[in-house]
Amino acid sequence: MSIISLTTDFGDLYPAAMKAVILGINPEVQIVDITHSIRQGGIREGAFALYSLILYFSAKSVHLGIVDPGVGTSRRALALKAGREGEEQFFVGPDNGLMIPAARRLGNMEVYEITNKEIMLKSGISATFHGRDIFAPVGARLSKGMPIEAVGHKVSDFVDLDFENFGIDGSFLVGEVVFADSFGNVITNIPEDAVLKFRNFGSQVEVNGRKIPFVRTYGFVGKEEALALIGSHGFLEIAVNKGSAALQFGLKSGSPVAIRVL
Repeated sequence: MSIISLTTDFGDLYPAAMKAVILGINPEVQIVDITHSIRQGGIREGAFALYSLILYFSAKSVHLGIVDPGVGTSRRALALKAGREGEEQFFVGPDNGLMIPAARRLGNMEVYEITNKEIMLKSGISATFHGRDIFAPVGARLSKGMPIEAVGHKVSDFVDLDFENFGIDGSFLVGEVVFADSFGNVITNIPEDAVLKFRNFGSQVEVNGRKIPFVRTYGFVGKEEALALIGSHGFLEIAVNKGSAALQFGLKSGSPVAIRVL
């Protein structure tokens, strides 16, 4: 059974329209909702959500990533293929960088512009809902085995995005928040290997001027105490045991973070 995942900022109502279109083309597909709770227009957040889960999907999975503030403008629609030969996964969405980190994580990325109108929704293309009218039908057809070359021509000048724009300045690791989850845990773009070059678990770090312990998991500190750890996604995370680091530290997606090694 093929799989299609959905990552959007749509909230309620609109994902159902996409699912209806998908199932009308491929009624056998299994649809997995990664999230529909991305902050509106939060391209980096959506990119991180997809990036953090991509390794757990099976070969031939199709991922629709629609956080699309440029819908209806001249921004392009893209389909991507990535992964080792025979284990490829596919991505469909707008040309705004959202799908690039996940596809690059799989390797061997190929990017195509979607121009073939024959594989779009037959009833017409809305200027405001390409998720339903372009991305859903293209994704459904890819899930049925349509070759990616059928969508259009290959491109190399796509909008790029990565999470590697962190820096090291003496005893400081400088980065940004890429995602704040529903628990209030704040995930930065500072990778595990950069942190562990300077600090071992059981020590302390300073986050934006505040000293907190660097531990393996949430339960190693008391209730409502702050901590830093390496999350399951492989990046430095700031958390509060049974509380919200996002609220306590005043951090949100895009906020700068400076981690000082003590």
